[in-house]
Formats: sequence, structure tokens, C-alpha cells
Amino acid sequence: MNISIALLLLLLTFSITIMILPRLIKYLHKLKFGQAIREEGPESHAIKKGTPTMGGISFLLAIIIALIVAILVDFNNLKYYLLFIYTTLSFAIIGYIDDMLIVVKKKNDGLSPKKKLMLQILFSTIFYILLIFIYDNINYIYIPFIDYNLNLSILYLIFVVFWQTGFSNAVNLTDGLDGLASSVTIITTSTFALLAYKENNMPVFAFCLAIVGALLGFLLFNKKPAKIFMGDTGSLALGGILAGISIILHKEIAFLFIGLIYILETLSVIIQVIYFKKTGKRIFKMSPLHHHFELSGYGEVKTVYLFVFITIISSIIGYIIGVS
Repeated sequence: MNISIALLLLLLTFSITIMILPRLIKYLHKLKFGQAIREEGPESHAIKKGTPTMGGISFLLAIIIALIVAILVDFNNLKYYLLFIYTTLSFAIIGYIDDMLIVVKKKNDGLSPKKKLMLQILFSTIFYILLIFIYDNINYIYIPFIDYNLNLSILYLIFVVFWQTGFSNAVNLTDGLDGLASSVTIITTSTFALLAYKENNMPVFAFCLAIVGALLGFLLFNKKPAKIFMGDTGSLALGGILAGISIILHKEIAFLFIGLIYILETLSVIIQVIYFKKTGKRIFKMSPLHHHFELSGYGEVKTVYLFVFITIISSIIGYIIGVS
């Protein structure tokens, strides 16, 4: 795998996504697979009701096709590409089930949290097992600056489950404004692409570029006013993928900065719930965090721009940490 082929994969996923989406949008409209809106959500979001969801199918399909092409041109790294395909499909399945339950019930509550967590734990455990077949030693977290490998032994399995489950849900929480999750994830994945190239890990580099191309195509239809949402099918898959990439590259510490927005979104929900239970009051006007900014006068578009700017800065910091 070389840079030219990796860039062609980016163009391939971009092209496939923009070809699929118009037809998918029309088909989802026909099936009436529209987004259900949270009753307690911002009033301005009421207009979004009925907008087709499950748009993640488009860019995930494009990514899978790109990975199959990668196998054909770079068969020596077959084990990597099969791992990427598994990671993409496994967490996408959880999101797909969740989305299907939502569109069928016409309510914004799909798969129960307990069942979703069980599936995430299962798929994360399988991901860890597959890693063992690729790497001789995977059970450590690399500590930058001091060049130290913190060996966790079998406890690393618990970390992998926590990491993939946590970030899968975190990206899902971030997907609440037109173009927010897709634009932020383009930046975070591009940063991982640079780190992979720096590490000379061309399979991961190609995988990241394929994701970036697909999301760029999706963003054309997902920016405000969104013609389609990625749904849990897309967001849960992206979270699982990004966490997986950070583990494969051993850039977990760097991901804390690269994925800062995902973390802040998750923390805002946790803090809001805990504080409300203890005091009956709210710290944020609404959680996740993007709704707080939206309701504080920034509006939807400015909030997305702000979060994109924050992600650019935090990703630069994460990259510096990642190459240290």
C-alpha cells in the first residue's frame, strides 16, 4: 500500500457515498424512516422530525468496499483489513438495530441501554481477541514523553472494552446537530491518518483516508439543513472505529486530546445527571454540551463551527503528543 493508492481510496469512498446518498434518501423517505425527535430537546429541532436517518449505511458501505479493494491490492496486510471490516460492521450492527427500533416505534428510544452495553462488551472483547492474532504484545498503553509502555497484562482487555464502548457512545452523543459529528470526525480521523503515516502503518493510514473520504461525501448532505442523519448506525460505528484505531496505533493518550469534543459531550451528560439528582437543578441549559451552546445564543451553525475549531486545536495537541 502506498500513498497514491490510499488517496485513491479516499476518492473512491467519497464518490461512492455521494452516489448512494440521493437514492438512499429517496428510499428512506418512501419507507418513512424518519428521525424521531426528543420531546425534551430544543424546540428548534422540531422541524427536523421526519428527516431520514440511518444515513451511516452510505458511508459505511463505501468504507467496506474500499477495504475490499485494499485487500485486492495489498493482500499481504489481509489481517489488518479484516480487522477493520470487523470493527466497522460490529458496532454498525448495534447502531442498525437501535435505529430500526426507533423508526419502527416512532420514538427516540431504541435498543435498551443494558442490551446495547452487552453487545458493545461482546464486540469489544472479540476485537481484543482478534488483536492478539495480529500483535505479539498488545497489552500495554504507551506513555508519551517518557517513552514508557505501561503493561496491563490481561487487564488490558478491560481497558479495550471500556475504551471502545465509551467512545462509541461518546460519538453517538456528539451526533446531535446538523454536520457536527461528521465534521468533527473528519478532523479526528485525519489526525489519526497523519499519525499512522508517521508510524509507517500504511493499512491504518489507508483505512483513515477511506473514512475521511466517505465522511466528506456524507457531510455534503448532512450539513445544515441536513437532508439525512447518520443515525446510531453511523455514530456508534465511528466511535468504535476511532477507539480501535487508537488502540492499534497505541495512541490512547493522544486520543484523549484528539477526541476531546467526544469526551466533553459525554462528561456534560454525566455531570448534568449527577448534579440534577443531588440538587434538582441543572448546570447546563441542556445536555449534551452542544445543546447548551445552541441554547446560549450560538445557534446550531455557530456551535458546529466552534466545536470544529476546538477539535482542530485539540487534534494538533494530540498529534504532537502522538509523535512524542
